[in-house]
Amino acid sequence: MADSFQSGRVTTLHNIVRRPIEVLEQELNGFAKTRPMGLILPSLYSELQTPALAHIVDELEKVTYLQEIVIGLDRASEDEYRHAIQYFNRLPQPHRILWNDGPNLRKIDALLQEEGLAPTQMGKGRNVWYCMGYMLASNKSEAIALHDCDIVTYDRELLARLIYPVANPDFRFQFSKGFYSRVAGKSLGGRVSRLLVTPLVRALQQNLGDQESLSYMDSFRYPLAGEFSMSKDVMCGLRIPGDWGLEVGVLMEMARNYSTRRICQVEIADIYDHKHQDVSHDNEESGLSKMSIDISKAFYRKLATNGVVFDKGVFRTLKATYYRIALDLIESYRSDAVINGLEFDVHTEEQIVELFTENIMKAGHTFLNNPMEQPFVPHWKRVVSAIPEIYEMLLDAVQKDHELYS
Repeated sequence: MADSFQSGRVTTLHNIVRRPIEVLEQELNGFAKTRPMGLILPSLYSELQTPALAHIVDELEKVTYLQEIVIGLDRASEDEYRHAIQYFNRLPQPHRILWNDGPNLRKIDALLQEEGLAPTQMGKGRNVWYCMGYMLASNKSEAIALHDCDIVTYDRELLARLIYPVANPDFRFQFSKGFYSRVAGKSLGGRVSRLLVTPLVRALQQNLGDQESLSYMDSFRYPLAGEFSMSKDVMCGLRIPGDWGLEVGVLMEMARNYSTRRICQVEIADIYDHKHQDVSHDNEESGLSKMSIDISKAFYRKLATNGVVFDKGVFRTLKATYYRIALDLIESYRSDAVINGLEFDVHTEEQIVELFTENIMKAGHTFLNNPMEQPFVPHWKRVVSAIPEIYEMLLDAVQKDHELYS
């Protein structure tokens, strides 16, 4: 049973009384009459081979309040795109698949690259950005949710609770971030959030003093959750990172552009589990190692835009402060795990912290050595300003793919 305690700078919406999903969906169907809703699903083709996505589609078949679903499909051949069309065909909602590797969308991407307007890195950030563009082009939805396709514990209540704060016309919120308890089997999950983000934010606070953006970030129960919803107006002007800093970058952009009274976090599941990334101790270009570097850079970039000056001495001090705070938190996590009957490997946790400590410094060196690096993909307002017909081009490209291969 959740409490109702409010802490930090953003409103927290708890799951206090466990309302029946049917009641939530009845209300959402009412909201849909004046505030139509959509869903973005960024997916790798490989996820179509997993039980997790099959179950997600089973649950989505029961959802009646969505006006549209946009699926971003990455790393798919022509035959795999054909299979994806058949795979998602049982969805009763109007839906379209963006075949990001297909010639039509690649042509649009090349045009945007020429103008310096396209994401430069492959990955989730790029996939989400193009899905957002298509959703804006279709102009069918006022409230849009996004969640991953590898959620093992998925239930359609997750979607209902995620989109509710933005869909309810009596609420003031324009952005909603999901949170939940992370348990992986019999162990605590959420390693990057627990062992990197929380201690890094607190170390930055200790070293830089009172920073409103850091207090705001420390308000989120699970800042790296891949589930959030937003209004169409927010999506139109949102700059997002193209790398693993997506979730942190989106949160900090929201704080820059909107009052925190317009932002909330909502409890969307009791337990959440998904596909886990390898730690990749020996490869900083993959797994949690790359994730930790990208997330650290996202923090440095955003703080720099607020006037914070970084140098090598700052990063050395930050590294030491982070390491001490992270080790103290491990003891807190261990106690929490034990009282809940969960397993906890202190040695493994400390090894991960040691890796993240190194990567905080690596991220700092990259930040200092690449001052002209463009951290964010341009927002869609800018893209439309440069290429006024871009929305029509997106709609036409996706429709041509669908007609040719379905």
